[in-house]
Amino acid sequence: MSRFRPASVPTFALLLAGLVALSRPAAAQQQYLSPPDPTEVSDERLLEMYDGLRVADVSDGMDLVGLRNVGLMDPRIQSLWKDFEKLNHQFHGIALTVRYVPHDRVVSNPMPPDSFKQWKGRWYDEVSPEPFAEKIDPGSVVVIDASGDGDTGSVGSFNGLIWHSKGARGIVTTGSVRDTDELAVEEVPVYLNPKKRGRGIRPGRNMLESVNRPIEVGGALVQPGDVIVADGDGVIVVPREHAVEVARHACEVLEGDKAARRRLYERLGRPLDQTVRPGEETDEGDEP
Repeated sequence: MSRFRPASVPTFALLLAGLVALSRPAAAQQQYLSPPDPTEVSDERLLEMYDGLRVADVSDGMDLVGLRNVGLMDPRIQSLWKDFEKLNHQFHGIALTVRYVPHDRVVSNPMPPDSFKQWKGRWYDEVSPEPFAEKIDPGSVVVIDASGDGDTGSVGSFNGLIWHSKGARGIVTTGSVRDTDELAVEEVPVYLNPKKRGRGIRPGRNMLESVNRPIEVGGALVQPGDVIVADGDGVIVVPREHAVEVARHACEVLEGDKAARRRLYERLGRPLDQTVRPGEETDEGDEP
């Protein structure tokens, strides 16, 4: 007697439903976390409101709106280089998010030099490209989640300078960086864990997973369109839906701090520097 038994109708229905679910394209599957609506306030307005604000001011502003312990990245994420004369390592901007993941491709090794060059070119073009470079606008910050990339230089002196020339104000990454001396000479602001180095190239090491999707960097959620502020204290992420209110509180904190330290400078006979000089008047109370 055959051991095969026809599946019951309920069992068959369940199997069919499972096959249908598996056949759905990834794009049709439910996404539970969606990026904020960027149309409520323009990027230009946010860039203006955050001009001159420090991480400390923004952190206080976040506290004042109830966002305590939100947005502050791990303090190990810090500037690759510092400019204490003009403070050019500091920046603020709008997040453009990128995620790299470890690769799962079979790599034949070793290869003749010509074959290696062709293979490397295909990897850059097809497996681990940089389509986000075309999305960079003046005021963008390229934020990269590449925590599992090992000794891989996803950022270097060539692509970093290209992004900077397109208008990116800075780069923040959990991954590794190569050509670090050249990046410092080029004055491309990069924030990373300085103990990590990425001496290897991307081909055979990682793949591009997504662009402009929510990512986690330094323990903080970063969504495309969020505000990023970076200075000697590290990096903070401001959720876009709270960015206007946070900026208004942070401006008050900054002006109060400047006024108090100016008085102290004057009492000590210390010349005023750029950190205490009064800023230009802003229309903080205007609607965005």
